[in-house]
Amino acid sequence: MSDRDLQDILRKLKSSRDYADIPSLLSKAKINLLKLKALTPTPSTPSSTLLLAREVFETGALLSIRAKDPAAFTRYVHQLTPFYELPSSRLPPTGSEKNKITGLYLLLLLTQGDYAGFHTELEGLELREGRVGDVEKDRYLGYPIKLERWLMEGSYDLVWKAMASREVPSEEYGVFSEILTSQIRSEIASCSETAYPSLPISSTKDLLFLDSEGAVVSFAQNRGWLIKDGRIYFPKQSLKANVDEEGNEKQELSAMAIENTLGYARELETIV
Repeated sequence: MSDRDLQDILRKLKSSRDYADIPSLLSKAKINLLKLKALTPTPSTPSSTLLLAREVFETGALLSIRAKDPAAFTRYVHQLTPFYELPSSRLPPTGSEKNKITGLYLLLLLTQGDYAGFHTELEGLELREGRVGDVEKDRYLGYPIKLERWLMEGSYDLVWKAMASREVPSEEYGVFSEILTSQIRSEIASCSETAYPSLPISSTKDLLFLDSEGAVVSFAQNRGWLIKDGRIYFPKQSLKANVDEEGNEKQELSAMAIENTLGYARELETIV
């Protein structure tokens, strides 16, 4: 067993257009790494073998994202961690997909609503990198960091813009768009219930970036909203007999987030 065998498998993996072949090729690569005692880095593992092992796991991680298999992707991220923690003298960073994969993992945590895990990972990253500013400036790492900040602020219009523009760093990041879109719709729906007693169906369509008023009706029914005379009524509002000062502030913030998103939706319609 030699590094050459791994190189041959990697070439096949990167050139293959048939996803049915990929799992068997990845299995062969891992068996080769096992025989070379390189599934995890050791002091005796040659640097050339470490480079190949890292490339196998990175390739597996990216292929898992394209196959929409977040569980497999997460396993590859954990397998890559000890390789990424090696000093550059043992494993040069040249050619590594570290930032892309780390950024994708942050985005995965974000789409899963795991904000605690997101910040834990981010804090560890900032400690390893040394300078917080450099992390956010990176095109792969900065993307999920900005999205998380905007989501926390309720700046959904900025999130829509980032997902709809060329700011998406690579095709793998686009895989999460549908998941994040669903999450944002849910967040905006919750804000709408807090901020308004009712909204026109036409405005709700723009607000939630749905394709038709029929889609709005279906969404509303799933949320338990009431539909009457071309408007959507939010039952939660009818339960609020008294609203304290904190509740008023929350309503104002929710209304602001909705107005920003509606403004962007109208801009988008004008452009189209």
